[in-house]
Amino acid sequence: MCNRNNNNECDNCIMDILKVINVLQSNACPDSCLQSCDRPALGGGPNCIICNTRPIMLYTCAGNGTAWSMPTSRSEAEGTTSNVFRVEKCDGCCCTFRVLAPNPDTTSTYPYVATDSLFTMNVGCICSVRCLNDTYVECI
Repeated sequence: MCNRNNNNECDNCIMDILKVINVLQSNACPDSCLQSCDRPALGGGPNCIICNTRPIMLYTCAGNGTAWSMPTSRSEAEGTTSNVFRVEKCDGCCCTFRVLAPNPDTTSTYPYVATDSLFTMNVGCICSVRCLNDTYVECI
């Protein structure tokens, strides 16, 4: 069952991790440390000098192991979805996420591009977060 409580408190490990990611992205600074979701700095790689995003995948309590996905555009006509997101804001028990799409420029060293698609989710519905390699996303 999802993390639900009756007093509107949001005290769980998922929210703690998402808050750390949000702060790190706001203060993006290169460093290399432990390879966990809440390592204390965004890392750089051989092709990425400064990273500004820790892309994540979300798994919900009712998702049966399938990653959460959302449309890559506000327009429903496009029909493409992605399951890679960037934490944009944490507030109470909710987080706002930006949908990241695969980079259409196959010559780019950066795997994702920012979209105009955002959504807010109650963190109590998230049972697992998968962190992907830190990267740079343009227009953030």
